[in-house]
Order: sequence, then C-alpha cells, then structure tokens
Amino acid sequence: MQERSLYEYAVVRLVPSVYREEFLNVGVVLYCREKKFLRVKYHLEAMRLSAIWPELDIAQVEEHLFSFHQICEGKGISPIAQLPIAERFRWLTATRSTIIQSSKVHPGFCHDPESTLEELFAEMVL
Repeated sequence: MQERSLYEYAVVRLVPSVYREEFLNVGVVLYCREKKFLRVKYHLEAMRLSAIWPELDIAQVEEHLFSFHQICEGKGISPIAQLPIAERFRWLTATRSTIIQSSKVHPGFCHDPESTLEELFAEMVL
C-alpha cells in the first residue's frame, strides 16, 4: 500500500477591492515536500467577473495568475521562481494586500498530489 504524504494548500483569491474585502476563489496552490510537488490550478470566468466588477482589468488578472504558475514551475524571469520549492510556496501564500491573495495554508495527507489538487480545485473553485 502506498504511503500518504503530507501536503499543504491555499485557495487563490481574486480581491478586486481590497478595502471591501470581497473575493472570489479562482484557484488552488498545492505543495507536497515529499513528492517535490508545487502546482497552481486556476480558472477565470470572464463574463461572471465582468458582471460583478465591470471595471476589472481581466487581462491584468490573467497576467498575475500566470506569474503564479511560472513561479510554481520555477520558470520565468522572476527571482522568486529561482528559489527552492518550499520558499516559492511560502512566498505565494504569504499575506498580502493585492488583487491576488491566498487563504491561510491548510494541511492534509494524500497519495497523489496531482489528483488532490484536482479535487480541491473542483470543491473550492468550480
């Protein structure tokens, strides 16, 4: 029987107006040290976002989320992407007051981090 591995995850939130503290879950970032796994999965519904926040620059939001993806993959020009995997996860989930934020970090155990990411994404975002 395959052993379960400890993982940590946070929900990625879109916060168009930081002062109002309203947000919409748009993704999940999951880190599993034992499996050397760090991935983010996100989805934006442009029509829904335009209806809720007409002034929102969706292209800019997509650019920021793509940066999250690049950092998880350790790619791109950002110096953050060059950090060790654990430090990248901590940076992505650090408290910030920007348009893209994350929830508190939550732990769990899994056999397969990829399928766990899919399950969390379906539950928390879709």
